[in-house]
Amino acid sequence: MTGESEPVHIYSKNPFVLSGCKVADGYGTILVTGVGMMTEWGRLMSELGEEPGEETPLQVRLNGVATFVGQIGLSVAVIVLLILLIFYFTGHKEGANGSGKYKPHHTSSTTILNSIVDILAIAITIVVVAVPEGLPLAVTLSLAYAMKKMMVDRALVRRLAACETMGSATTICTDKTGTLTLNAMNVVDVWLADKYREVEHLTDISEGFQSLLFEAIAQNSNASVFNPPGGGDPEVMGSPTEKAVVIWGLKMGMDFNRTRSASEILQVETFNSIKKKAGVVVKEFQCGKVRVYWKGAAEIVLGNCETMLDADESIIPLTALKMSEVKNVIEGMAAKSLRCIAFGFREVSAEEVPSGEQLDVWKIPEGPLTFMALVGIKDPCRPGVERAVQKCQSAGIKVRMLTGDNIMTAKAIATECGILTEGGIAIEGSVFRNYTENQRKRELPKICVMARSSPSDKLLMVQTLKAMGDVVAVTGDGTNDAPALHDADIGLAMGIEGTEVAKESSDIIILDDNFATVVKVVRWGRSIYVNIQKFIQFQLTVNVAALTINFIAAVSSGDVPLTAVQLLWVNLIMDTLGALALATEPPTDELLERPPVGREEPLISNTMVRNLLLQAVYQVVVLLTLQFRGKHLLGLEGRADAKDINNTVIFNAFVLCQLFNEVNARKPQKLNIFDGLLQHRLFMGIVLSTLVLQVIIVEFLNEFASTVKLHWKFWLLCIAIGFLSWPIAFVGKFIPVPEKPWLGVRLRPWRTRKTRSNELFESSDGNGA
Repeated sequence: MTGESEPVHIYSKNPFVLSGCKVADGYGTILVTGVGMMTEWGRLMSELGEEPGEETPLQVRLNGVATFVGQIGLSVAVIVLLILLIFYFTGHKEGANGSGKYKPHHTSSTTILNSIVDILAIAITIVVVAVPEGLPLAVTLSLAYAMKKMMVDRALVRRLAACETMGSATTICTDKTGTLTLNAMNVVDVWLADKYREVEHLTDISEGFQSLLFEAIAQNSNASVFNPPGGGDPEVMGSPTEKAVVIWGLKMGMDFNRTRSASEILQVETFNSIKKKAGVVVKEFQCGKVRVYWKGAAEIVLGNCETMLDADESIIPLTALKMSEVKNVIEGMAAKSLRCIAFGFREVSAEEVPSGEQLDVWKIPEGPLTFMALVGIKDPCRPGVERAVQKCQSAGIKVRMLTGDNIMTAKAIATECGILTEGGIAIEGSVFRNYTENQRKRELPKICVMARSSPSDKLLMVQTLKAMGDVVAVTGDGTNDAPALHDADIGLAMGIEGTEVAKESSDIIILDDNFATVVKVVRWGRSIYVNIQKFIQFQLTVNVAALTINFIAAVSSGDVPLTAVQLLWVNLIMDTLGALALATEPPTDELLERPPVGREEPLISNTMVRNLLLQAVYQVVVLLTLQFRGKHLLGLEGRADAKDINNTVIFNAFVLCQLFNEVNARKPQKLNIFDGLLQHRLFMGIVLSTLVLQVIIVEFLNEFASTVKLHWKFWLLCIAIGFLSWPIAFVGKFIPVPEKPWLGVRLRPWRTRKTRSNELFESSDGNGA
């Protein structure tokens, strides 16, 4: 709300929390004093107009294609209009409604006007057919279908562009806890008083030591314990790490509620991702002693310790040798994929603790501490994560782990998941932070794991990857992941364990917190892009064939075989029904065997150009042959209705060619175009519906469509012409295509809301002015 990145400290002098803001650190109880438009956020939103819609990257590409094709169509329409007008007024073309050729001073003005309107209608129809207005429909259908299906796959899309952008992701930076692992933690190793101990029984430990340890566990925790009235195991609520530690204490015989009521909490510093530790100051009611307890990342707490608590409650020096021994224990636990948590404490005099308002801003002393205990918490990998990571790697996507955990634990989990591969390296966030920009770019391709990383380290890695041209997806669940989630091309937050800050910063929410779902999102993202390409290939084939046939016929004979109504009918069924059929093609695992689509990849690939040119040339040759030699070839010479039958055959053959070509468009690169055809019931239903509608138009609504009823042998001829498009497509796929794009219809750099704000800032004086 302030516009600054620094959090605002809330205490007695500044007690108000504002709606729309997020609690980044700490806990407390709030009293709601205003909602809706009566809040600061509500007043701000009431002053803002509705935000304009944002174009997705794919829409930007499609706009380029549509403009390019539309310009060609408009040019052809103008040329056809001029040629037909010249042909009419020079007596080479019949007028409207069989009114005959134009004769100066004899043809009535009404007939001239009707003939000009007819010619104009043909030109306008060419423009209508040429402009691929089905493209926006195809994009909308494809995105809507994908978003609906992604919900079934446990992914909630918050930003539309993220669907298609995910298909272009080249690297995924993932958090460890809760994403790669189950986030179901248990204490499995305990080291205190100079040796390993049984997890549930602390033998040879004095009552005083045990009392201090219980107080450290119970008071320095935001977990809560509920004891069922009817007996049974107590229920522990809190974060997974907190729950694991409290459950361990309960197993040792700790009475959580009694321990908490034995002392008063004076000051709390909750865990945050920068310090990686949490502290509390407590004062005992009986003796008035004041103690500071710290717990957190083992090596950080250990670094503030100078002494160590022995089994008999005596305090002994933490010598260099002893310190080395404890570090070896930490490394041993980390090597077993355990998260290491250390406990330390110190006693302070009551005079050191301020009172009143000064206590609210008092910083808890961080040392020197007395080392108490070390616990190893196991968080097992999720089932199927290793396979999901392998799928990403085979799809050309580099997976990196960014975690705040110990580097040894991170390496162990990364190796188990298949992220840390041969040739890859693991580093700590502080090392990456201290690299120069050139060093970061040189080392980044080898970095698979970044441990002990702060939010700024994660953000720095994302920004470096983007600067190197990668399309970056980031997964995370904590508040510390929010900057990286927001700055990434695609931010994926965890829906179960994810904080509100993380979810608000994300583009897609993974509802089951499973990394395998991320792979499904990638698959859907690629499916959207491929389906749009299929529709473009199909649509442009229709456009090129229709334009070429009408243009050549108009130039050579002054007559067009496909009338305005027929072209509009083709446009209607091919744009609407074609978009619905091809845009809803379900994804296959083959999509994950291809490399990602780059930022500058052309939308119309060379393969598409080859396919559409082959089909368009075939259709043009066959239909122009029927136009100029059809009466002779069909045995219609001498018949009064020869021209009507011939034109109906041309129209019918043209529509059936598109129907058969729709099946071709399903598999632009594969030889087997029928693979999975019967499983896609919607596609089959649309093709059969289109065929039925075509029969109705030709046989029953012939006056409306300017057609005549056809003999069954002409229907067989039209079906045979359409059928031949399949072997032509099959043979065409053996024709090699060059790697260099023929059509450079490319995407300019992606400009989402995120990148636009960054560009505005970078182009200013540095203060956002």
